[in-house]
Amino acid sequence: MKNFKGFLALLVVAFALGGCASLPSPEKMQAAVAGYEVPHLPPEGKAVVYVVRPSSLGGLIRFNVFVNDKEAESEMGYTRSSQYIYFFVEPGEHQILSKAENWAETNISAEAGDIIFIQQEPQMGIIMARNSLFKLQEYEGKYHVKTNSLGTVIKTEK
Repeated sequence: MKNFKGFLALLVVAFALGGCASLPSPEKMQAAVAGYEVPHLPPEGKAVVYVVRPSSLGGLIRFNVFVNDKEAESEMGYTRSSQYIYFFVEPGEHQILSKAENWAETNISAEAGDIIFIQQEPQMGIIMARNSLFKLQEYEGKYHVKTNSLGTVIKTEK
């Protein structure tokens, strides 16, 4: 019980220190990425998915990213605060899942050549950070890829 209280106190401090920074206006984001090319373009016949986690909230907690199911072999990588990962998918319908205290999910429809941006949004949880997923507009996604660091990519193809 003593270890749990210490862990809980550490978690509260981490959340308090990892406050939210305000983002620039859409116009400033668009200007910042004018002419910017993401570091990984989709190979022939595939789409690339970037999952970004620009928030520093819950930075010590990793958010694992999966494609189409929750099985270990479907894990593509994970992020911590101010990080992104990328991976390639075949054209078609896919479910992107993110594991924190909870499972978050969003569905995408990918076409060959697409560059898709998804954001992981942390929230306070009971034991650790929770998360949600939502799609981003291209300029927002590019901005977050440009201004954040690469997370842990386990594999780039499912």
